[in-house]
Amino acid sequence: MTKMEFAKNADAISRAEASGIILPLLLEILNDLHRQGISYCYWKASRRVHLVLAGEGDLDLLIGRSDQHRVQALLLQRGLKLFPSVSGRDHPAVVSFLGLDEPSGRLVHVHLHFRLVTGERLLKNYRVAWEDRLLAHATRHPSLPILILEPACEALLLMVRACLELRRSDPVTMRHWRATLEKFALDREALIPEVDEESLRERAAKLIGEGPNAEKLAVSLVDTFYDTDGFKIPASLRRQVAAHFALQRSYNALEYRLRNLARTAFWLAGGLNKRLLHWPRPWNRRAPGGGCVVAMIGVDGSGKSTAVSTMRSWLGAEIDTMPIYFGTGDGRPSLLLWPLKLIMPVLQRSFKTKPKGSSHGNVSSRPPGLLYGLLLTGWAMVVAREKRIKLLSARRAANRGLVVLADRYPQDEILGFNDGPLLTRVSRAPAFLRRLEARAYALSRQLPPDLVIKLIVSPPTAKRREPSMDIEVIRDRVASMERLAFPGARVICVDAEQPLPVVIGKIKREIWRQL
Repeated sequence: MTKMEFAKNADAISRAEASGIILPLLLEILNDLHRQGISYCYWKASRRVHLVLAGEGDLDLLIGRSDQHRVQALLLQRGLKLFPSVSGRDHPAVVSFLGLDEPSGRLVHVHLHFRLVTGERLLKNYRVAWEDRLLAHATRHPSLPILILEPACEALLLMVRACLELRRSDPVTMRHWRATLEKFALDREALIPEVDEESLRERAAKLIGEGPNAEKLAVSLVDTFYDTDGFKIPASLRRQVAAHFALQRSYNALEYRLRNLARTAFWLAGGLNKRLLHWPRPWNRRAPGGGCVVAMIGVDGSGKSTAVSTMRSWLGAEIDTMPIYFGTGDGRPSLLLWPLKLIMPVLQRSFKTKPKGSSHGNVSSRPPGLLYGLLLTGWAMVVAREKRIKLLSARRAANRGLVVLADRYPQDEILGFNDGPLLTRVSRAPAFLRRLEARAYALSRQLPPDLVIKLIVSPPTAKRREPSMDIEVIRDRVASMERLAFPGARVICVDAEQPLPVVIGKIKREIWRQL
């Protein structure tokens, strides 16, 4: 590309920035690509590029091999971070960078492709060795500041990808078969008015090149592209395309099937773990340099659960995350605590008031009686055991590269509440049980979180959000929250009385800084 063309692109970037149609971080990246003369183009469907630049999808860039190290350095300078795939799903010639676009709070995913690889979703086995020619014919988008494929090149690549990707043997594609088929059909429909048939035939002959049945394949690709019966890929064309690119396969047929079977099993296990099991096992993409434990703490009503849920939705689509609930309230209990959570509300109905130290309901100034003390002792020991198990699980997950999002976190700096030891409320509790409980909570000092987000609210706000809480207990807990230090952790205080988008934006920035 000439200097004059780059100047035009820079002018287009300024106009796009004024219209606000591109995420600021992506705009900066595109500016850098143009200023440094990087050989690149966006190689997926041009009809969707405006959604991609608005943050609605991954930015898939084909990069000239000679520029691969420069472009990675450029992304790192812009604050993006390299996130490797756990299962090896990314091809060696494909790398994934993630970045936080702070104004929008979106995670930006930039896929760098140094070679064009395609095939089934879990294991892309074919290389389409057209990279240099596609980059040589790349053209500037008519209204956006980005280089895209020339329409004829895009049409031919679309047909090749459809032949190699649309396979019912691929479980990921099969799960979304109708949507995937519709996406390819819409891509084709958008390209038909843009491509002259004679030009497409000439381009097909040059890209397919020489080889057995190359001429026949070029003709078949063009004829199928213009087929008036709709988007249908004949089985014969699939076989021709697979045979033509067979020399560029990464694996032979037997090894490919074995690897694909293994990745399918890993994909199924990962989906089950993500949605149900929450075991400390990575399944998709782990954090660079190891994972971390992020603890959201605050009095009831400060928004801990909302923050954890929002952060999980924000990170979970791209990075392996594991939610952990350290409380005993409405969050998900472990199998150890679940039976007691079913029984305790029934037992507590027999008590008109709750003893000193309780947070919800009608709280008296008296310490627990004998019966309540026995129930509380049993409850405290089960809770202590559960917290120990979860503390170990959280650290193992972080060591394996997951981002652990903890709703609450055990501590023994302040006794009796704020997720501290409970037996301090029971004067008659045996000393050996107190020691057993104390060891479980002391583990939180040996395994501190990496980042603590303190959600700070005033007592009136907490009372308004949690009407069943005793106001004096709220005041005590708000005051104690300021004293909690969590030695060994980076502690950030967030004013949770601000509008929710402001609070969430602050938390996102701190978590991204931690990764």
